[in-house]
Formats: sequence, structure tokens, C-alpha cells
Amino acid sequence: MSKTIRIKVKRQDGADQNPYWEEFDIPYRPNMNVISALMEIQRNPVNVKGEKVRSVVWEYNCLEEVCGACSMVINNQVRQACSALVDQLEQPIVLEPMSTFPVEKDLVVNRQQMFEGLMKIKSWIEIDGTYSLGPGPRVTPEAQQDAYKYSTCMTCGCCLEACPNVNDHSPYLGPQAMAQARYFNMHPTGKRMEPERLQAVMSGEGIVNCGNSQNCVQVCPKEIPLTTALAELNGQVNRFAMKRWLKG
Repeated sequence: MSKTIRIKVKRQDGADQNPYWEEFDIPYRPNMNVISALMEIQRNPVNVKGEKVRSVVWEYNCLEEVCGACSMVINNQVRQACSALVDQLEQPIVLEPMSTFPVEKDLVVNRQQMFEGLMKIKSWIEIDGTYSLGPGPRVTPEAQQDAYKYSTCMTCGCCLEACPNVNDHSPYLGPQAMAQARYFNMHPTGKRMEPERLQAVMSGEGIVNCGNSQNCVQVCPKEIPLTTALAELNGQVNRFAMKRWLKG
């Protein structure tokens, strides 16, 4: 008898529908990841009751833990489905959508709030673009290395899912937006907009809502030093507030 894998999926037929659970048995293959398991269900969407059902909906793109599209909760841990190997997971493998974001269908969520957060902290460098500005300012190799860690953020949403302070009862933008504010403030040209970013970080949606649980840094797939960014950003905000107070 061939080996099978039991997959338990929390499903939802639409944004305004109630969630329900459905289980599937799929044939085992060595070196499978969760994405390949979902593809098996897609090829043959028959549940454990023998019923032909709608195929499970999920998001994926790069399959190399670079795009962040396949974020989901796997056995109670938020992570990337493409790097979650079946052989390393307890069965049944339980798949759920991230709960921090509105569910659109099955395992697909709407992460629009993350992009809105990036707009609020002005995560860009303003350059006119209509003419050459010449060579940019020099950046030391050490500063480049520090900044590179933050540039790997793929807006996957894992840190917001793990953060207990990001929820319907809090306006907190979350660790991802805070870390990106720190990242753009590190750039010599981006630093010109530092006061505007710090204003956003000081707002009711900002760092004051961080409870220092440090869950975010534990689940980040890219191992971005989020808690370091939060600590450094907190220091920047305090100095900025003090300067404003002294100026009257």
C-alpha cells in the first residue's frame, strides 16, 4: 500500500463566507513541500469522504522563498509554504490562512494594509527623475551590509501575523513598516525625509504600540533584525522629539 499524507485545510468560499475544515489524503513523494502537496490536491480535489470538491485556493510565485506570496499558517506556525518540507512536519498537516489579514478565499488573504503602511512611513526616496543628479553619496561597505538585511523584506506578512499588537483593536502598522522606516532613514539620500518618517513613527499607528514581544524576529523568513531596527528607531524618535521640544 502506497504511503499517503493527510492535509487538513481551513477553507472559506469567499470573503463574506464562514470558514470550515476539509481534509485530503494525497500520495507521498520524497522531498515534497507544502506547495507540491497543494498541487496534488489541485490535480485531484477529492476529500477524505470521497467527495469531489472545489480545489484549494492559495498564492505562490517564485517557489524560492523570495516573493513572500505563499505565507500561511502551517501546523500553528506562520511561514512560507515553499520552504516547509512535508518530511519535517507532523501529520495531519494543518493549513490555515493568516488571521491578521482579511481572508479572500481559502488560504488567500488581502495584505493591502502592509502596502498602506509603507505609504504612511514614506518608504521611498524622492528623486525628480527628469534629469541626471550625478553620482550619489558614498556609502561604506559596512553601511551597505547593514542596509542589505532590511532590503530583503518581501512583504510576506509573517511578522504582522506573529505580532500580538497587530490586530483589529490596535492601529499599529507593525514591525515591517517600522523596519522599513529605519531602512530608508539609513540611506544618505533617503535621510532627507527622515523627519517626515519619524512623524509617522511617532503617531498613534507607530512604535508606541510595540509591546517588545519579539515574536516578529523569530518568524521572519529572511532573518531581518527587526528588533534591532525597532530599538534603533525608538532612539531616533526620542532624539527627534527632544529636539522638537527644545526648539519650543
